[in-house]
Amino acid sequence: MRNQIEFIVHGKYAMFTDPVSRIGGEKFTYQVPTYQALKGIVESIYWKPTIVWYIDEVRIMNAIQTEVKAIRPIKYQSDGNDLMYYTYLREPAYQVRAHFEFNENRPDLAYDRNENKHHNISKRSVERGGRRDIYLGTRDCQGYVEACTFGDGDGFYDGYGELHFGKMFHGFTYPDEGDGQSFQSRLWSPMMKNGIIRFSRPENCEVVRTIHKDSMKKFEQGVNFTSADEEYDSLFKEVD
Repeated sequence: MRNQIEFIVHGKYAMFTDPVSRIGGEKFTYQVPTYQALKGIVESIYWKPTIVWYIDEVRIMNAIQTEVKAIRPIKYQSDGNDLMYYTYLREPAYQVRAHFEFNENRPDLAYDRNENKHHNISKRSVERGGRRDIYLGTRDCQGYVEACTFGDGDGFYDGYGELHFGKMFHGFTYPDEGDGQSFQSRLWSPMMKNGIIRFSRPENCEVVRTIHKDSMKKFEQGVNFTSADEEYDSLFKEVD
């Protein structure tokens, strides 16, 4: 597919929080990464409001293992500490395949729709490990990105067959990627086959709920926006 990038992201721990488990203050991770978590990683590698990243598929490389940690966060009602138990994924590693499409809700940024330059910058950003810090779900789970070929190497679940995870959080739809005026959440029912999860596109999710009404952020070149042409020239300029 055009505009596609492939990489592996790994770390010591990951936590893709199940929202249901956070009601009492404790946190419990999903067994596999959510679409939104992987999209956040891709956007930390390279993002512009001109484009929208879509996660095509993820390959679970290591065995799904969890580890419980006792955490002492600050209480909401006082300066004292509380005791909570957080459940993390241990030694996670995922091969990810994603692609971008131009954001049709941004006609004001049509001048920045340079497909080749966005793709080249994103591939270079993958090779450099991303442009911003990478987190595997939560900020206390540092991740690391490396370029790879999707499907290379041995995965723990190769030949495993099908594994269903039930209803899970898929992601958020922000106003500039949806109807332009709503912030929404999405749910779906993922299925892993031989270690690979192929994601539904956001518009094809089974359950969509509007959280609140919101408006699109405005971008202005030279104020809070830099075009792909300007970035490309700075990154790929020839050295005399």
